[in-house]
Amino acid sequence: MTSTASSMDLRQGQAPHDERPAWQQRLRRFGYVPAEDAPSGDVRDRLVPPYAEPSPRLWQALGVPPVLAERIVRWSGWGGPLLVTLMAGLMRFWNLGSPRAVIFDETYYAKDAWALVHRGFEVNWDKNANDLVLRTHGHLVIPTDASYVVHPPVGKYVIGLGEMVFGFNPFGWRFMTALLGTLSVLLLCRIGRRIFRSTFLGCLAGALMAVDGLHFVMSRTSLLDGVLMFFVVAAFGCLVLDRDRARARLAAALPVDRDGRARPDARVADTFRFGLRPWRWATGLMLGLAIGTKWNGLYILAAFCVMAVLWDVGARKTAGARHPYAAALKYDTGLALLTTVPVAIAVYLLSWLGWILSPADGTGGYFRNWAATDGKGGSWTFLPDWLRSLWHYEHEVYEFHVGLTSPHTYQSNPWSWIVLGRPVSYFYESPNPGVDGCPANAGQKCAREVLAIGTPLLWWAACFAILYVLWRWAFRRDWRAGAIACGIAAGYLPWFMYQERTIFLFYAVVFLPFLCLAVAMLIGAIIGPPGSSDIRRLAGASTAGVLVLLIAWNFIYFWPLYTGTAIPIDQWRARMWLDTWV
Repeated sequence: MTSTASSMDLRQGQAPHDERPAWQQRLRRFGYVPAEDAPSGDVRDRLVPPYAEPSPRLWQALGVPPVLAERIVRWSGWGGPLLVTLMAGLMRFWNLGSPRAVIFDETYYAKDAWALVHRGFEVNWDKNANDLVLRTHGHLVIPTDASYVVHPPVGKYVIGLGEMVFGFNPFGWRFMTALLGTLSVLLLCRIGRRIFRSTFLGCLAGALMAVDGLHFVMSRTSLLDGVLMFFVVAAFGCLVLDRDRARARLAAALPVDRDGRARPDARVADTFRFGLRPWRWATGLMLGLAIGTKWNGLYILAAFCVMAVLWDVGARKTAGARHPYAAALKYDTGLALLTTVPVAIAVYLLSWLGWILSPADGTGGYFRNWAATDGKGGSWTFLPDWLRSLWHYEHEVYEFHVGLTSPHTYQSNPWSWIVLGRPVSYFYESPNPGVDGCPANAGQKCAREVLAIGTPLLWWAACFAILYVLWRWAFRRDWRAGAIACGIAAGYLPWFMYQERTIFLFYAVVFLPFLCLAVAMLIGAIIGPPGSSDIRRLAGASTAGVLVLLIAWNFIYFWPLYTGTAIPIDQWRARMWLDTWV
């Protein structure tokens, strides 16, 4: 190392291993690696690691010429994710209009969406409206009486877009959830590729989500949680993009030694300004849409803001900052909040525009005229009537949510979600032989069900993947593991505060993408790190391949329960692996 490089090496004067604190020495047996033991070299490779490329030996073994191999690598970054997305899309759009029925909570959101895109607010429908919609192919008069609803309008507007294009029918109200479900697979492939720096692991994460039963069913049902999941994944992807671009700018500002390698520099790292960060603004937009779909997006907003600031701290620390937390607090935290929280709030308010513009004379949206009637007087009358009425509406909705304890057949405790303790049956029929797809020679009635349940082997593997991710984050200080753990925690842990509330397993679809990333990360570890021996790689690849094939087989085995395909009752019972699934 040159003298210039030595003068910028921040690790000078460190204590030898045996002089370090006792707690560090004790944790080493569990794989803990102190920050000062990070590999030296070009800091640019630590700030923005290069993408992994297949070994030349692989191409030689496959007989692929070097020129063709280079093209495959160059195009695989988009080609691989697009192929996985095509597979996911074909499965999700296949026979999308079946069952031709209003299943589970479609009875709320399909009709609310139709009213929103036509009137700007939800309305009260007749009790037999579902039958009328199916019998008249959606050609019926929309009521005018406003309805009290407990979820914001964004997700219903999204569903309504499909209805406007394809009609007020099962295919129409499921189209947008199928589209967003398919696009979320593409997003996850690209996100996984970027954080793992591996096209293979990125595509694997997307493929795992493509063959997950819960994601599949939610993509083929017009419920809000699938829409929320898409916006959460999009927000996470925007943050990851911002992280890479911000770190690249920081790396470019660092001094270079005589060997052309960037070195840590305390002055630059402590005073660097990241400037305009458009992907942070995009994150705020996506999170605003998430909150405008369901309120649990607020927890995602809080978690992602903290994570973004910690990423900036990590970047400054890697670049050599002496006071990374103080620098991040001074230069990054305020801007991080400014580009997310106010943007998210503004987007949320804009999502209520249809309700705001509706008449305030009692013929508009529910509670639209509250400020002019029951809300007269008080200390907040200087605010616009629409804002006071909206605030009152939101308060009433909050009271409803925290007090919702009505028992439901398919409600479940969040402790059971991760092991698929209690799935939700969206649709069930018992057709006779020769009817509705039931084989004529069945000899008995068939079962035709749409069951919202994840692919069991994938979710059970995710239990171990979560443990691996937590270990990797705590002891190896791997930011990727921390980001995945943050996504899981933000979507999962808040529900433990409402264990008495009526909640369901399908809420878990919001953090499912992060479970898939965790499993992909675990599989990457099973295959082995770069530089492993051929025997280690062969054993790891064989084990990982068996696991992936078992997960794919499991999805195929449960396919009839995901699609409402009629099967003999004995075959249906064979798929009820746990008593709580019935």
